Amino acid sequence: MNSSQTCDIAVIGLGAVGSAALYQLAKRGMKAIGIDRFAPPHDQGSTHGETRITRQAIGEGEVYVPFALRSHEIWKELEAETGERLLTQNGCLIIDTVGSVSHGAVRAAFLAQTRKAAEIYGIPHEMLDAAEIRRRYPQFTPREDEVGYFEPGGGYLNPERCVAAQLERARALGARTQLGTRVLSVSPDGDGVRIVTDQGELLAAQAIVSAGSWAPYLLGDPFKKLLAPSRQVMHWFEVEPDFAQDWENSPVFIWRHGPSPNDFFYGFPALSGSNAVKTAGEQYDVFTHPDEVERTVTADESAAMRREHLSGRVQGLQGKAIRAITCLYTVTPDSNFLIDRHPESERILVVSPCSGHGFKHSAAIGEVAAQCVVDGRSAIDISAFTLSRFES
Repeated sequence: MNSSQTCDIAVIGLGAVGSAALYQLAKRGMKAIGIDRFAPPHDQGSTHGETRITRQAIGEGEVYVPFALRSHEIWKELEAETGERLLTQNGCLIIDTVGSVSHGAVRAAFLAQTRKAAEIYGIPHEMLDAAEIRRRYPQFTPREDEVGYFEPGGGYLNPERCVAAQLERARALGARTQLGTRVLSVSPDGDGVRIVTDQGELLAAQAIVSAGSWAPYLLGDPFKKLLAPSRQVMHWFEVEPDFAQDWENSPVFIWRHGPSPNDFFYGFPALSGSNAVKTAGEQYDVFTHPDEVERTVTADESAAMRREHLSGRVQGLQGKAIRAITCLYTVTPDSNFLIDRHPESERILVVSPCSGHGFKHSAAIGEVAAQCVVDGRSAIDISAFTLSRFES
């Protein structure tokens, strides 16, 4: 890259949202370039690990449902274009205590909000008592005071394939990518945006910053105060032979079992040929720098996953994890997305949707980002995700 390069739109960060935005820009014939410090799909950010849950009724708020529904349409369009298998709709089961409450902003009244969103948008679902959950899915052992929401249209996405498919389509449609390139600064420059990298400079008419956990350090204040990267861990446990069929036919699942945001875990079926179940909890207590995160997962961490979440709730899994990896969440103070113009430049769109629940929406958010920079408006209402909500 050299300082003479120009483009209509630069996309900085090519993970879930960046790859989607580049694809959507290329579909619209824009002269676009995507920049990433690694070579997506990769395992250094938030978009890896074989599977990510998708659901249509969103317990984090009904405002997210249009993103989820549109994303499902885009994934299916991509599957038709590429022949790739990206979306598996094997159902999603959410288990929670009757009348549960949450201390904190993360997923307050999660099951009730999910059911409300389903009813508003006419999303097919069932409510199951504990006995029915145990009958259908012997691998789960809920207490009598726990209930389930089952959504047949939920399931999982393959994040690596989703990113790769969108980048491949973007390039085929004329977009360029600059990989292995670290962006040092993004700043207004006359009627455009100047992007300084360790490979040279680029002038763009507009820029989309979708750099995940690196965004706060790249953008500075106020984003450095609002976007907090946190280390998360995913574990794989081998399936016991007697439960092989149950886990292969399992829906994805989400289980809230206490009032703390950390009293939460989720998991997936045993993928074909794997004989292992991926499961993970979440933590929102410790934040880190993405360049300094501890990538090694200890045996004690996997043992804690089993002790604090799996024990007494799921069965048919061996005692020790056979694999564990880390990923990064970038969390806002209210755990909601941030999609807005930079306060110093209308030509810089900051897109930080994650807070741990962004991948299922990423295809539509990429489309929204492309609409914002090309048309000046988006088909999906994003007024709930502005920077101004944090001013007080």
